[in-house]
Amino acid sequence: MAAANVEKYKSDGTVAGGLLEWVDARFPLMSLWNDHLAKYYAPKNFNFWYFFGSLALMVLVIQIVTGIFLVMHYKPDASLNSSGVPVAFASVEYIMRDVPWGWLIRYMHSTGASAFFIVVYMHMFRGMLYGSYRKPRELVWIFGVMIFLALMGEAFMGYLLPWGQMSYWGAQVILSLFSAIPLIGNDLATFIRGDFVISDATLNRMFSFHVIAVPLVLVGLVAAHIMALHEVGSNNPDGVEIKKKKGPDGIPLDGIPFHPYYTVKDIVGIVVFLMAFSIIVFFMPEGGGYFLEFNNFLPADPLVTPPHIAPVWYFTPYYSILRANTVNFFWIDAKLWGVIFMGLGVMVFFFLPWLDRSPVKSIRYRGPLYKGALAIFVVSFFILGYLGMLAPTPGRTFVSQICTILYFAFFLLMPIYSSLDKCKAEPERVTG
Repeated sequence: MAAANVEKYKSDGTVAGGLLEWVDARFPLMSLWNDHLAKYYAPKNFNFWYFFGSLALMVLVIQIVTGIFLVMHYKPDASLNSSGVPVAFASVEYIMRDVPWGWLIRYMHSTGASAFFIVVYMHMFRGMLYGSYRKPRELVWIFGVMIFLALMGEAFMGYLLPWGQMSYWGAQVILSLFSAIPLIGNDLATFIRGDFVISDATLNRMFSFHVIAVPLVLVGLVAAHIMALHEVGSNNPDGVEIKKKKGPDGIPLDGIPFHPYYTVKDIVGIVVFLMAFSIIVFFMPEGGGYFLEFNNFLPADPLVTPPHIAPVWYFTPYYSILRANTVNFFWIDAKLWGVIFMGLGVMVFFFLPWLDRSPVKSIRYRGPLYKGALAIFVVSFFILGYLGMLAPTPGRTFVSQICTILYFAFFLLMPIYSSLDKCKAEPERVTG
């Protein structure tokens, strides 16, 4: 057993010191502190891209805390009150208008949902830049993709809860996709809805999953993600394994303790992030209609269909992939193909560690083929996201189809272009 795992806190004679010594004798307090902060050695060349992991953790805390306060006043009830408004929608209005600081809590939660996806997308892109999914971090990456999937489910369920027009009709569109699955589709869709149509049973199911089930899964996956990361060590912009070069004391020559160096650095990133976050919350919480859609300020009405139904911005790339499939092929209709490719668009990330055959990890030392492929992938992703917000036309559908092909080509052709790429040799030590 490593020395850090058996080290105990020695009291300094104060009351606080005595309490810490008492706790540490009964709980591995100091070993946890050392293993994950004080004596966890991280590469000394972390840059801007390494802010987003800690930011994602902070936004998760914001969402949990604000969610707890929202649940105190929210009622998951789709029935109409005396004013003819769904009770769930009226409870959100009550939070906004009558609960002290309720508007702030609600706007922090809604802005936090978009912020979560922004930092997670940036965090995943960092991994693709520097090959953080490569050996020995395959399991770290897999846990990360599982977090991404859980986050998508959590966001969809939370979007339904205000029971506004886009909540209702967005759920109508997304949940109806399950009916496209052969043989079990209709029964599966009915089971998920809890009824034959979107109803009060659906709202209660989504509420229970959003508040209890999925957050527990998310917290567990985040803990597993961090534990797996600290077991194998952090990657860095050079892609160099710092554990290979250690001094006589067993400390990596290119490593520095995570605390205090990176805790202080992360605090700087958190302060800057909270400044931007506060500006949005206080001055433009709707985010121009991207964070809170204007149609969702209208109560759900099953008799009035909005002119254009689209998901929130962070789902629109995959919504575009869904709509890009317009041809019946191999006796499978276009709707089912759309569902299949939308699912594959997320699931393909699981296989990234085994698709990449490059001899180097970091984009700093990769050749032009990978750099060009990654640039095309990012541009295609943004175009798909933009088109997913718009009503479909023949021209937009054609562009979506082209971008969908480019999206999947990035992954499917990776074994070829990554092995053919002309790469530079990785350095033995980090270069800063």
